[in-house]
Amino acid sequence: MKPIIEPVFEDEALLIVNKPPDLLTIPDRFDATRLNLYGLLSARYEEKLYIVHRLDRETSGIICFAKSEAAHKHLSQQFEARTVEKIYQVLVEGKPNPPAGTIDQPIAPHPTLPGRMTTTRQGKRAITHYQTMETFRAFSLLEANIQTGRTHQIRVHCKFIGHPPAIDPLYGKREALYLSEIKHRNYQLGKEQEERPLMARTTLHAARLTLDHPISGERLHFAAPLPKDFQAVLRQLRKWGN
Repeated sequence: MKPIIEPVFEDEALLIVNKPPDLLTIPDRFDATRLNLYGLLSARYEEKLYIVHRLDRETSGIICFAKSEAAHKHLSQQFEARTVEKIYQVLVEGKPNPPAGTIDQPIAPHPTLPGRMTTTRQGKRAITHYQTMETFRAFSLLEANIQTGRTHQIRVHCKFIGHPPAIDPLYGKREALYLSEIKHRNYQLGKEQEERPLMARTTLHAARLTLDHPISGERLHFAAPLPKDFQAVLRQLRKWGN
């Protein structure tokens, strides 16, 4: 079943959409048949779409495509000049101390673990500003503003400060989050029932994007609400996790 793609804004130069979780941004290098956002949108629009930036497969939220070569060039220059503001929400393990700060740590591919990144002095500079928005007994909801756009940047930087995403098989300790982990003694499961996870993907969401329109120059602000799985986790944490 193909996912529903929600356009947030569209004109002759820009296409802003709300990417669902568990969907590739671009075609897989090794399996071109896998569903991806670029492919789904390209099948819908007559004009060519240009990829401006990407989100990890499991990450939901705001993403931008250009509708012309000129718009693509203009937007790419904004990303390179770091004038684009990218705000994410991430649920992490524990309570960061201090509750707000800046992580300035270079990132590079892990030398022995393919597909993973790590902090290293030999890497490319990466800067993440974070602020704690809400705290629970075992988790915290952070807002992360990334000045750079390195692969897995927020996930790697959260791990660096000792607070990886609550769900992250690469950089954290679990692949899914269950209600029993939040309710503890208050959780009861019927006989022969198997508990299903509240959420089974990285707890990261691209919440807001701010950029200059490539034609008018107007400063534009876009936002995407948290998807249902993320909202369900927060509801349970607010009820049982304090």
